[in-house]
Amino acid sequence: MKIVLLGATGMVGSRIATEALSREHEVTAITRSGLAPEDGNPRLTAVAADASNPERIAELAAGHDVVASALVPPRDGSDPREPFSALYDDVLRGVRQSGVRRIVIVGGAGSLLVGPGEMLLDSPGFPDAYKGEALAHHDLLTKLRDVEYLDWTYISPAPEIAPGVRTGTYRIGGERLLTGDDGTSSISAEDYAIAFVDELESAEHPNERISVVH
Repeated sequence: MKIVLLGATGMVGSRIATEALSREHEVTAITRSGLAPEDGNPRLTAVAADASNPERIAELAAGHDVVASALVPPRDGSDPREPFSALYDDVLRGVRQSGVRRIVIVGGAGSLLVGPGEMLLDSPGFPDAYKGEALAHHDLLTKLRDVEYLDWTYISPAPEIAPGVRTGTYRIGGERLLTGDDGTSSISAEDYAIAFVDELESAEHPNERISVVH
């Protein structure tokens, strides 16, 4: 499989690249810097490009099987909602122009439901520091649900995601937040990457949001 990966050097994106390459897929890693998440892998091509340039994204994505996106909202202290929405307008336009039909996106956990009509981001105790980013991801999911020209999949991680151990195990949920017996909800970035690449390969959840937890 030929994969275009946006945001390939971030915490999650770099692990998606590593997982995909370990399964002998070809990865075109697109970052602003042009840095590669792995050095010397013959199946990896690193390219410097701005994801907000639809024409460039269309050029780079053409001929690939799927676009994977691990882009994150701005984390400079400003309100990330409008910039992130504008960025994905450009990304989706570029993917559409490329002729690639599928996009799989690293989503957020804040919009997962914790009760009837209640999102995690609206629950008591949700950290104010993460609310802007959670709302930006919620806006993106809302946008995707109106997209008819692409097969998209939005994969929410557990609220607690960090570098850790690659156990090879995970559970898939839907719109509701999944927790363990102790009430917590977590996943390692490595196991999230496994679930993400599994979805790239299987295409089992077109036009859906799924969630991934331990």
